[in-house]
Amino acid sequence: MISRTIAKHAATIFTKYPVLTITGPRQSGKTTLARATFSNKPYANLESPVTRQFAEEDPLAFLGQYPDGAIIDEIQRVPDLLSHIQVIVDDKQKNSLFVLTGSQQFELMQGISQSLAGRTALLKLLPLSLAELTPHGSFGVDEMLFKGFYPRIYSQDIPADQAYGDYFTTYVERDLRQLINIKNLGLFQRFVSLCAGRCGQLLNLSSLANDTGISQVTAREWITVLEASYIVFLLQPFHANIGKRLIKSPKLYFYDVGLASWLCGIEREKQLATHPLRGHLFENMVIMETLKYRYNRGQRNNLYFFRDSNGNEIDLLYTKGADILPIEIKSGQTITSSYFKGLKKFRTFFPHNLPWDTALIYAGETEQHRQETKVLQISSLPHLLDKVEA
Repeated sequence: MISRTIAKHAATIFTKYPVLTITGPRQSGKTTLARATFSNKPYANLESPVTRQFAEEDPLAFLGQYPDGAIIDEIQRVPDLLSHIQVIVDDKQKNSLFVLTGSQQFELMQGISQSLAGRTALLKLLPLSLAELTPHGSFGVDEMLFKGFYPRIYSQDIPADQAYGDYFTTYVERDLRQLINIKNLGLFQRFVSLCAGRCGQLLNLSSLANDTGISQVTAREWITVLEASYIVFLLQPFHANIGKRLIKSPKLYFYDVGLASWLCGIEREKQLATHPLRGHLFENMVIMETLKYRYNRGQRNNLYFFRDSNGNEIDLLYTKGADILPIEIKSGQTITSSYFKGLKKFRTFFPHNLPWDTALIYAGETEQHRQETKVLQISSLPHLLDKVEA
């Protein structure tokens, strides 16, 4: 089993709350994490029709089986259980009772906000981080872009194209139908593929709708569903005025770069060397690595990008209070002076908010320090963020 960074934090935080809720994409390892970390707890899986029927028809008897709590998998399948769990934890007045997992934050978070607010710790488990994967082998950049980071691809040596084909079919046939009624699955699948072709770009719902052949209202609804079920991630723009931040378009990414590659029709690793989307896919991978760093330590999303009307842009801003770490992302293996232009300009915009050297993450191997910028491989990203968080 691949060791998960978040496990230590999960074990600690569970001692401080009666409920721990772990959400994340399907097959990201939530069940494995919960059962390995809390092996003393009994386990119930609401994906099982028999178990789900019992929980729906007699929730008190179902929960009564577990006087000291339990791991309950895919809790969003029976959201009414949350109200009954609230009554139990309020009555017992003790911590470390229930561990809940769910792959759909859409319904799950709504139920938690109503029933378990203040009673549960919330953690998000994404697919493997590079730091978690590295002890199990050496992987090149194009290999990681192609294979992505879902645990089963590595632990069971499943071919990436088969794994993502099965993954997307399962998502459409199981998860999607729980969230929304879509009459034309072909149109939805085309929409998701078009999203993958736009990863790393500003979200343009009008363009997506026109190219898919749907209304803009439907496009907005489908993006919301994809975001809620951990397929796509929207990186918000940064502005000094937070009000302005909310009215600008986010950038579109995928929670797993391997799924994005598969949806783009990439069938072999070697296709990536000359693929026109390689730069965007590499950017997607770096941003997800940074997000995993945060989530694996129980921290919130603090990531933004910067773009102004004059075309000045920084791919990623890692914020800590008022302080900012600007990070440029380049998929090339050779460093050129043009890589530093955006970072140099950004220093003039926020001269008092940059306590650290700026950073450039690229696909090369030589690490340098140039023009007040640390030039690093993606594998060095966690070490950089450790220094920021120190």
